[in-house]
Amino acid sequence: MSTSFWKSGHTPTLISAFLYFDISFMVWYLLGPLAVQIATDLALSAQQRGIMVATPILSGALLRLLLGFLADRLSPKLAGVIGQLVVILSLSIAWLLGIDSYEQTLLLGLGLGFAGASFAVALPLASQWYPPEHQGTALGIAGAGNSGTVLGALFAPGLAYLFGWQNVFGLALIPLSITLLVFLLLARNAPSRPAPAALIDYARALRDVDSAWFMFFYSITFGGFIGLASALPGYFSDEYDLDPVRAGYYTAACVMVGSLMRPVGGMLADRVGGIRALLMMYAIASGCIAIVGLNLSDAWAALGLFVIAMLGLGMGNGAVFQLVPQRFSREMGVMTGLIGMAGGVGGFILAAGLGAIKQHSGDYQLGLWLFAALCILAWVGLFGVRHRWRTAWVPLGTGRARL
Repeated sequence: MSTSFWKSGHTPTLISAFLYFDISFMVWYLLGPLAVQIATDLALSAQQRGIMVATPILSGALLRLLLGFLADRLSPKLAGVIGQLVVILSLSIAWLLGIDSYEQTLLLGLGLGFAGASFAVALPLASQWYPPEHQGTALGIAGAGNSGTVLGALFAPGLAYLFGWQNVFGLALIPLSITLLVFLLLARNAPSRPAPAALIDYARALRDVDSAWFMFFYSITFGGFIGLASALPGYFSDEYDLDPVRAGYYTAACVMVGSLMRPVGGMLADRVGGIRALLMMYAIASGCIAIVGLNLSDAWAALGLFVIAMLGLGMGNGAVFQLVPQRFSREMGVMTGLIGMAGGVGGFILAAGLGAIKQHSGDYQLGLWLFAALCILAWVGLFGVRHRWRTAWVPLGTGRARL
């Protein structure tokens, strides 16, 4: 990393944005690793468990638009503080008053959605400090905060075993409060920020057929990543009778690969072209998920295939956002919000759908095959538009080599 990068922006803000994003994603994902223990104590069905872990995903997807709006109208820092305070309040109530019913888990999930919406704050907060030649590096560092899901998968089940899952909510307040303090002290808004996007900008973007394609593609890559991350603790427990802690470790391995491969996917897309990279990633994910759907008897084989599938989905996330600025360079703020929302909605549908199919069919086979089919559908759709994109985008300033 060049010396000019560290001199060009504001390093304390960049570090603060990463920490805020990282701890927020850890908390956003918290109900997933705790799902087995919560479902056992509250006697939840597989469908209820699936909706419980999916609720923060949907809430976070929708709230990205709200926090993005506040970041535009107020400032990214103030929007981040507001979101963090809502999350701290939600966890404090859950810890002090307790969670005694399925409905209360859903209410907590709605509050945790503000943590998932941190994407709409951390990225603009960091990127607005850096010139165009360093945007990729700055966004890569800030965006690496999605690795917070790994922390949740690694530590939440073990802490629940030692102290009870209700007390995990209280323990999560410690890193949240420290991060909020760091954020308040170190983060600064950039001296010059772009003009706020108007509602008409979102409507105009939605009318463009390419925005619909990007929303669909990201609903499969990021939706698949976060949806599987939330469902896998329950899957490994149900299918292979693993205890919650071991199921959490299996899930952490999958989530870690998916998180770390996002920037690698972007770099690969730069080298071979975003379309070609994304086609490869959909093929890898669909094949692995389809094989797991055969109900493998060996947990290690299933783990290996899920790791490879998450590698494909994680790299696919990076490849999607290598393509977006080539088509929507002037509308990146609006498109980031819309595409990010679509990714969250896809994750909600996958996590809730797997739970519902498990409840009504007795296993996950149909759900996994349906998701594999959606990956194939995305592959077919991308293959179908590739020629138009490679020709129509050239007048927009996009070279063929990067597509």
